[in-house]
Amino acid sequence: MATAKPILYGAWISSCSHRVRIALNLKGVDYEYKAVNPRTDPDYEKINPIKYIPALVDDDFVVSDSLAIILYLEDKYPQHPLLPKYPKKKALDLQIANIVCSSIQPLQGYGVIGHEGKLSPDESLQLVQRYIDKGFRAIEKLLDGCDTKYSIGDEVHLGDVFLAPQIHAAINRFQIDMTKYPILARFHDAYMEIPAFQAALPQNQPDAPST
Repeated sequence: MATAKPILYGAWISSCSHRVRIALNLKGVDYEYKAVNPRTDPDYEKINPIKYIPALVDDDFVVSDSLAIILYLEDKYPQHPLLPKYPKKKALDLQIANIVCSSIQPLQGYGVIGHEGKLSPDESLQLVQRYIDKGFRAIEKLLDGCDTKYSIGDEVHLGDVFLAPQIHAAINRFQIDMTKYPILARFHDAYMEIPAFQAALPQNQPDAPST
């Protein structure tokens, strides 16, 4: 009996969903994509009680949170490993990913930039830019002197999977001047040459606006 495809619940604009799409593509996993708006879809709470995206349904197992999903994929699909074997490299890789998913991305979400209407659009943008700049400065310092193609080597690792969507959002949504971050800007150019990254871009998702 054929095993059902895993189902990814996400949204085109979500950088958390974007990360998982990259990981699925890199590992060559054939999956079904279901677009969802957790703020308006009451049924989504049955899948993920906290009502955040993404969530992955794999047969009778549900896992949410992009980092948990990607680590699950890492264990289940050993092809194209995302975590290095050496402890120091692995620690750096995880540190980069966690700066993005803990110290940058949550602070650009609707809960912050919306702030229940208390902030103007300009105030929201400035707040998000401050957090992105803070995180990007930290990552640039961590990678000072880096001469590899990607964050911790010449192969894509977990940190890259997290960096790519964050840099894309910084450029396309939040008007970040990437000339301040030459290492990250160089990575971005390299990511955009990889088919797995190209296919995962927000504008290439079926729920993306046509214009």
